[in-house]
Amino acid sequence: MKKEISILQQDTPDQGELQVNVTSTIGIQPITNAIIRIFSGETQVEELTTDISGQTQMIELPTPPFSYSQEPNQPQPFAEYRIQIEAAGYRPVEVTDVDVFPNEIAIQPVQMEPLETSTGEGEETIVVPPNTLWGDFPPKIAEDEIKPMDESGEIVLSRVVIPEYIVVHDGPPSDRAAKDYYVRYRDYIKNVASGEIYSTWPDATLRSNILAIMSFTLNRVYTEWYRNHHKFGIPEACFSVNW
Repeated sequence: MKKEISILQQDTPDQGELQVNVTSTIGIQPITNAIIRIFSGETQVEELTTDISGQTQMIELPTPPFSYSQEPNQPQPFAEYRIQIEAAGYRPVEVTDVDVFPNEIAIQPVQMEPLETSTGEGEETIVVPPNTLWGDFPPKIAEDEIKPMDESGEIVLSRVVIPEYIVVHDGPPSDRAAKDYYVRYRDYIKNVASGEIYSTWPDATLRSNILAIMSFTLNRVYTEWYRNHHKFGIPEACFSVNW
């Protein structure tokens, strides 16, 4: 759930940049000549097409003042846009609540399903969740500080391992019915950082927060914290989506 937007956010004196990267779900191939329509509310502000690399040109879009993201208790520091993507032979996609910060480049990747292999009907809708610094989220699910040692398997790995993939559990750890998703480690770190901090912060602040995210993640891998999700002898980390 998002906080109610202040009337002050109609003030958009600064600008940020947005680029959309479109690929196929089959082989991650770039999709050329995809039509990208960008909306602010119900008003279309831009229409673009992708090049041979599946990328649009970078465009400038209005944003709230840069100062909003530098101190707490300010109005919403980013602008939100809605993107519609159409391409011949592919299922249409709409991405809502794409955040654009002042003086920063927002890159929105989109994967489209070929119609011949698509299992869905109509337009696919993707909702980008709010940044945790702005959204209204429940408290983090508490975990035991000490891991029980009555389970089979090693307690820690023999060495620190940087995994290629981690498993993201779409729900609390106790929910066995929730789906597990394999996500590239580097993409997971980027996605968590994008949702937990503001890109307008100083470089040293960004680095320290990203290092903390990486440290927490690798701790879960090294200690095999969720050992029931350790499969095929391959080191993995499994996380609830509620950080």
